Amino acid sequence: MENLKYGSDALFILLGAIMVLAMHAGFAFLELGTVRKKNQVNALVKILTDFAVSTLAYFFIGYSIAYGVNFFAGAEDLAQKNGYELVKFFFLLTFAAAIPAIVSGGIAERAKFNPQQAATFMLVGFVYPFFEGIAWNHRFGVQNWLNASFGAEFHDFAGSVVVHAVGGWIGLVAVLLLGARNGRYKDGRISSHPPSSIPFLALGAWILTVGWFGFNVMSAQEIGKISGLVAVNSLMAMVGGTLVALWLGKNDPGFVHNGPLAGLVAVCAGSDLMHPIGALVVGCVAGGLFVWMFTLTQNRLKIDDVLGVWPLHGLCGAWGGIAAGIFGSKALGGIGGVSIMSQLIGTLMGIGVAVVGAYIIYSVLKSTVGLRLDVEEEFNGADLSIHKISATPERESGW
Repeated sequence: MENLKYGSDALFILLGAIMVLAMHAGFAFLELGTVRKKNQVNALVKILTDFAVSTLAYFFIGYSIAYGVNFFAGAEDLAQKNGYELVKFFFLLTFAAAIPAIVSGGIAERAKFNPQQAATFMLVGFVYPFFEGIAWNHRFGVQNWLNASFGAEFHDFAGSVVVHAVGGWIGLVAVLLLGARNGRYKDGRISSHPPSSIPFLALGAWILTVGWFGFNVMSAQEIGKISGLVAVNSLMAMVGGTLVALWLGKNDPGFVHNGPLAGLVAVCAGSDLMHPIGALVVGCVAGGLFVWMFTLTQNRLKIDDVLGVWPLHGLCGAWGGIAAGIFGSKALGGIGGVSIMSQLIGTLMGIGVAVVGAYIIYSVLKSTVGLRLDVEEEFNGADLSIHKISATPERESGW
């Protein structure tokens, strides 16, 4: 029976890792469909190579910082308990690699390739696992202090703050240091940069949405702890985000397909605690928050965040962290065991780590090797400037 349990848990979390790995295809196609045609190849290459770099950074450095576990023992030791610790690493790696995937959408169309790969290594190797260890592994005594002070630890079941808010706020710092795309804001006017492919944008959103049920449900990490409540809460938040984004976005397909993602980002933290109606409300608020703040940042604040990663992940993720303390309470039909003060402090701490870490990394890169393509390279597009090929060559060479 013990061997069966270890095997079942290893299979369970492996399936979760595969589902979240598939979400990275969603990140790629969401970005591919949103950017202009001359930057489509770059979107695909970035997500794949970011994942590869993230794997090395997390395997050799980040996982040890977060959990105090390394993989320098013999393979016989690593294979204990059906290799559960290895597939747990794989599962949590897919979360860690979401950080550069999120950032990629914000800095699209004008960022240099190699400096961003260096930033990916530093973010996944040091910045992200520092807060991950605090939130999910009781590092540095923060959770014990919150529990003693406010009666509950900071609760983030599947990463509204740990993954999404951290990634979104890192993305905001990178976008601000990088600057707007050339010609985007000129003489007080906003130049339209329409998506290159709504079908690919929609495909990316659907892949992310489906994979999210592995992201949330499999965060239990053991088959005996699986909860249908998490699945249905994710569903309700997704629906709420979709419908509010449809309404406030006035049928705009970009808003419609980001709406479910906003709801799913927000419900991650409290998906194991909330009543489904509470999750619906959380998703509705997130869908409205995304549409309103995306419009504000692009049109009024003139922040050229191409995919809106700060509103979608940074703000909806922060809302999710706080919402877990509201709708997770027994007074609003939740399971309880949460504190609004702990949720607020934990959320602000995640944002602080993200902003400080990102500012240090991107400032150093900007002052040394530079962050963005030159004017001619940006005009030609990242596909030709970096990868020497376009997504759809007009003609083929040869016979």
